[in-house]
Amino acid sequence: MMKTLRWLLCLACIYNPSVWAGELASELKVFKPYLGTWQASFSMSADAPAVEDISRWERALNGTAIRTLHSINSGDYGGESLIFWDKQKQSLVFYYFTTAGFYTSGRIEVINKYEFAAYEQVVGNQNGITEVKSTSRYKDGKFTVATQYFKQGKWTQPETRTYQPSDKSVVFK
Repeated sequence: MMKTLRWLLCLACIYNPSVWAGELASELKVFKPYLGTWQASFSMSADAPAVEDISRWERALNGTAIRTLHSINSGDYGGESLIFWDKQKQSLVFYYFTTAGFYTSGRIEVINKYEFAAYEQVVGNQNGITEVKSTSRYKDGKFTVATQYFKQGKWTQPETRTYQPSDKSVVFK
């Protein structure tokens, strides 16, 4: 009995999940500076008041995925995504699910150590958006996202948002 207990304790010391907490799959390294909680304030249109987007990026599934959660205006809208390396496609892919009842799936191209582009196919958006493309760039402790939407047969002008570190929480109602 004591030998078994010692053996289990030894295994617990060797395999300690907290030791591996910061590890990410090599294909996900570009996302390391994005891990944490961020916030941005922006307007959805010229005549609309500013909204606040709180976003949390975290290591998921033993470092084989990145999970993002975000909420706008304390849960008026939000979404969750998983980003992972698809071995069959040899590509970074993701799925994004929203509180508005639509979802997207897409692929990510790494541009450099701190920048990536995402290309999404949208399913079920009530505003007529069928595709989204965005570029995210981390620099000087913050990141920017420039996003365009394919809506009613044409691409919108890019909308740029800057995210700063935050201690706020993502909220879902």
